[in-house]
Amino acid sequence: MRKRNFKLKLLLGAGIILFTLFNYYSNSDANQFTGKTQHISMEPQEEIAIGLQSAPHMAQQHGGLYPDQKFQALVDRVGQQLVNSSIAAQSPYKFDFHLLRDSKTINAFALPGGQIFITHALFARLENEDQLAGVLGHEIGHVIGRHSAERMAKEGLTQGLLSGVAVGFDPSTAQGAAAIANAINMSYGRDDELESDNLGVKIMIDAGYNPMALIGVMKILKSAAGPNRTPERMSTHPDPENRIEKIKEAIQEYE
Repeated sequence: MRKRNFKLKLLLGAGIILFTLFNYYSNSDANQFTGKTQHISMEPQEEIAIGLQSAPHMAQQHGGLYPDQKFQALVDRVGQQLVNSSIAAQSPYKFDFHLLRDSKTINAFALPGGQIFITHALFARLENEDQLAGVLGHEIGHVIGRHSAERMAKEGLTQGLLSGVAVGFDPSTAQGAAAIANAINMSYGRDDELESDNLGVKIMIDAGYNPMALIGVMKILKSAAGPNRTPERMSTHPDPENRIEKIKEAIQEYE
């Protein structure tokens, strides 16, 4: 009886894994901006809806929007200049740019569908408009690269595979699979950052901004992280020095 139950669990686990793999790989599309084949099940309109729904909550987490409309107007102007003068204008996304009140967290990020945020802590450290364009161009790169949608699809794949392993195999195997999955997802995150840097350089050049300013942004981020920053192998972000080298290569490619 125990042997029969084990076989049933094994078959069930294998079925979950096969279904998960089929569902993931059957949704395949080439990204027109990167040329990369992506496995994403949602449509751009769904990404836009997710971003719009999440934006107020994300702003609230960072103390709300920055009250000085002069600075917000600058962020809007630079962001729209980047979008309207680059490949981003060919995308189906509706871009909105938000300056957050947060004066401690040095960060910028993009939600699916075009909602882009920069904290005042990072904004205040930037030295010129070109650096602001570098930050926003990088985040636009995340949107047109569809990185959030791709990450959600990969997380669905990971969870489905882990469910199948947990059902059909022993817990230690499942724990090992989870550790491997986490390592893979961190690698995907680093690849996304480098791709967004590359797209950001192209977007900056197309909009008339100096792409070398993005290197200055990397130096600001490195300085802000200090000597105790997380090693690259344990982080979703590449080391700033590695990013600088890739940015230089992108500048040579697009100029």
